[in-house]
Amino acid sequence: MLYAVLALLAFQWLGEVLVRALGWPLPGALVGALLLLAALLALGRLPKALEQVSGALLQNMMLLFIPIIAGVMLHFERIASEWLPFIVSCIVGAALTLVVTALVFRWMLARYGSGKQEEGQ
Repeated sequence: MLYAVLALLAFQWLGEVLVRALGWPLPGALVGALLLLAALLALGRLPKALEQVSGALLQNMMLLFIPIIAGVMLHFERIASEWLPFIVSCIVGAALTLVVTALVFRWMLARYGSGKQEEGQ
């Protein structure tokens, strides 16, 4: 599992390096995640250790948001003065996330079926 954590950190670091070196207007973590996705697609499978580490991180994701929430509270005055763009971006972001998730789910169901084995039916 240590190698899986190291792989996640290495891809995030690589994404940060690429973003800074190329001057891209993207978060380095996003580029690192896309590089990890490309590597997993090239590998053709998900290593068991990476699946376990990722699952543990996803199960405890709310703990990872605590520093972000504390940081937002430090800038509460700015949010209060610019509340409309903040609210609009939250609503649009949530709506886009919902639509993309639904489309991916629909595509996955069409591609892989409902997961049931059809036995002569």
